[in-house]
Amino acid sequence: MALQRTPSAGTVFPDLRGDGRLLRATWHQERQVVVLSLWRDNVCVSTFRLAADEVPDLIALLRHGLDEAYDVARERVERVERLRRPSQAG
Repeated sequence: MALQRTPSAGTVFPDLRGDGRLLRATWHQERQVVVLSLWRDNVCVSTFRLAADEVPDLIALLRHGLDEAYDVARERVERVERLRRPSQAG
């Protein structure tokens, strides 16, 4: 049985639903892949290997969604601020 090298970079994200669910993302330089694994109660239940050359597409998707979320939040704050201002008419 071959020894598994520890990934050089990785992080864990807890699922909003809790219940011991985690997403683990690890970079495997030697294979040029990012492994996304789903964990539940310290047991890996599924993995997905993403080629390094596809990572920019995933980042672009996440960035686009984040930009949209910020735009919506900014518009909401601006609406609330307009409603709080005293009327300039009259």
